Parts: sequence; C-alpha cells; structure tokens
Amino acid sequence: MDILRRNNVKVSGSPGRPVVMLAHGFGCDQNMWNLVTPALAEDYQVVLFDYVGSGGSDPSAWSAERYGSLHGYARDVVEVCEALDLRDVAFVGHSVSAMIGVHAAAAAPERFSSMVMVGPSPCYIDDDTYRGGFSAEDIEELLQSLESNYLGWSAVMAPVIMANPERPELGDQLANSFCATDPAVARVFARTTFLSDSRADLKSVTVPTLVLECSQDVIAPREVGSYVHSAVVGSRLVTLDATGHCPQLSAPEATASAIRTFLRELR
Repeated sequence: MDILRRNNVKVSGSPGRPVVMLAHGFGCDQNMWNLVTPALAEDYQVVLFDYVGSGGSDPSAWSAERYGSLHGYARDVVEVCEALDLRDVAFVGHSVSAMIGVHAAAAAPERFSSMVMVGPSPCYIDDDTYRGGFSAEDIEELLQSLESNYLGWSAVMAPVIMANPERPELGDQLANSFCATDPAVARVFARTTFLSDSRADLKSVTVPTLVLECSQDVIAPREVGSYVHSAVVGSRLVTLDATGHCPQLSAPEATASAIRTFLRELR
C-alpha cells in the first residue's frame, strides 16, 4: 500500500530544509496544527499526516490488533519516515503522540534528531508515587462513557479538554474533530491512550527534547510535565501561559515560538 496515501501525508515548506514532523493526538487529525504550520514552514520542511483511523487516512488499513498498542501508531510514524526517506527529523507529538514518538525513536533511532512533547503524559492513572491526574476508576468511567455514547461524550468533553470557555469556538472545533472519528476506532484508540504506561520507556530517549506544557491542563497536569522532564535526561521544560490541553489551537503563536526557539538553539 502507498504509505503516503494511507496516512494522508502532506509536506509543506522549503525542500532541503530541516524536517519537522507534526503528530496529532487522540480523536484529532493533522488539521489541529493548521495555526502553527505557517510559522514553522518559514524555516523548516513540515510533514503532516493522519494516523490510520483518523482524518483523511485510508480506513481500510485500520485494524484493532495493530492499533490496540502505541507501537502500532509508532509504526505509522516510522513507515512515513521511510517512505519519504527522512532522517534527522524533529518530531513534535501532541498528547499521546509524545509517547508514540518515544516508541518510534526507539524503533528507528537513525530517523530522529530531536523531540518536542506537547502536553505529554506517559501514564494517566495515579499510583502510590506518581500523579497522572486520574484514578483508575476515573479512567474506566471515562472509557465507559465514551463507549456507550461517543458523540455525547465528545460534546461534553471537548470544552473541558480545551478549557477556554470564553472562546467556545475552540471547544466546538475539537468536538467536531472527535465526532469525525469512527466510534469503533475511537474506542480502541481511547483504551490504547488512557490505559498505556510508557514511564519506563522515557529512559530510552537520548535526543534533545523539549517538554512543552500549559499552565493549566486537566489532561496532563503540571506534575506530569515535571515527571517527564525529570525522566528524560537533559530535557528542557517550558510552561506556556495557556490553559487547556491543545495550545496549538488556543495559543498557536506561543506554541510555534517555543518550538522554533528550541530547534534554533540546536543548530
């Protein structure tokens, strides 16, 4: 199968420039990056794609077996890099894609030179020594609500996740993205996302890494950002003056500026 068609790959910016790959999170697609892509494309070649099962990807390529694990999504990332023959990629992963990027870099380290984690969480469930932001009961309730009425769940949760009540259009945009996802696919991706635990994998990250968090984020509270920063040796932690879990929508200028500053300093 043509990987570029399968994952609805789009490339912008100037050929020959350093490559930035932007990876979306659960329930979203590459359109989540529309407000930051123009700024990044000034200095970089920008690669956008949709995970299989999301956005404009080929739905016939989706399987619950492959995408029941973060490794299945990491394979999408690596296969896109192989199809475009990309090396020295700066991988920018939002939400669960931050951990997908960790797995992709471990599988194909020759492809990646740096990483930006936007609102990352290696584990969403609290335990005795770790705060992920949710109890096991919270996550199971969330998943049951999603599985029983996905469209209703999307309408209720999108404004909570976006957390910008004075800008309801942002919550509407996220809800529309959620609702465009096949509920069967969303159920599998949700369990893959919210039940994953990638804490032990963070020690495998050896490339320069920026951990980008928001000042208030119900999905990835600041304790999680601090944990990821501590676990990834040599990483940099930047807290945006932004609320919610999607700063690329709510604070695109600050998000793009933080990414560009980090990558520029690596040159």
